[in-house]
Formats: sequence, structure tokens, C-alpha cells
Amino acid sequence: MKTPHVAFAMFSLVALGGAWIAYDDGFKRPQTIVGREEDFRTIPIRSRLDPGSAMFSLCAEPVRVNCVVDGDTFWFKGEKIRIADIDAPETSEPACPAERQVGEAARDCLVALLNAGPFSMTSGRRDRDRYGRKLRTVVRSGTSLGEMLVEEGLARRWDGPRFGWCDGGGS
Repeated sequence: MKTPHVAFAMFSLVALGGAWIAYDDGFKRPQTIVGREEDFRTIPIRSRLDPGSAMFSLCAEPVRVNCVVDGDTFWFKGEKIRIADIDAPETSEPACPAERQVGEAARDCLVALLNAGPFSMTSGRRDRDRYGRKLRTVVRSGTSLGEMLVEEGLARRWDGPRFGWCDGGGS
């Protein structure tokens, strides 16, 4: 026979678990947003849905947990994320010195943005890109971090085709 304290404790755990699942599905799955890619920068996300945070650095080690590769790619909790709403210049194989310079500025700015506080990631129509990276729009208090990079001139809104970052063509 259960004592009243044990029964109360079990009831409390079940009630709290139900409330937790009602508040957030409890599995940290990204919220799915259906719509056009260009709509992602204006997603209304409440700050209670900004659970992600970590200290990010530049990726240098073979084991990548929380680090930034470039202006639109980072690792979070060991998973590779591609920011879905922007395109940033390449840093690993830039087509020209100007692309490398803007790419490094975008990468450094993304490190600062990710380290500035909690954020959420939402998925769109596709979960992953052709390289296996998770496609996510990264937001903080309803504002896209990708859009912040665009406003700084360090990235472009994602429009599908890839354009070069160099005068006269590029990649």
C-alpha cells in the first residue's frame, strides 16, 4: 500500500510532466513553420521559445560541439546547422580576397550573435540540405539572426541560386 506522501509525489510528477509537455513538447523539436523562405525573417516567436544557448567559438578542433564554421554554418550541441534564410560569403575557399574579408566578418559576427543570448531554431519545408546539414532559421525574441547579418551587409537573403561575392563574377 502506498503512503499518502508517495501518492502525492507521484501525482505531482505526473502533473508537472503534463504541464511541461503542454508548455513545450518536451523533446526540444524545432517548431515547424510552413511558408515561403522569404517569410522566415518575420516569424513571430515568443521569447519563452528561445531555449538554445551555449558559448560559441570558431571551429578549429576535429570534434565540433558549439562552434561557428562561417557566416551561415555552425555546430550546436554536436549537430551541423545551416542558417536557412541567408547566404554568407565563403571563408574556406573564397573566390577572391574581398569574399574572404566579408566572410570572416560574417563568421565573427555570427559568433557574437549566437553568444549574445538564448535563441530558437525553426525549420521550414526541408529539414536538411544536400550536405546533410540541418536547415534552420535562427531567431531571438522573434528576430532572425540571419536578417541581422543581412542588415550589416555580411550576408544576403537566401533566394535559391548562389551568386558570387567578388566584383566581376566569382563563385
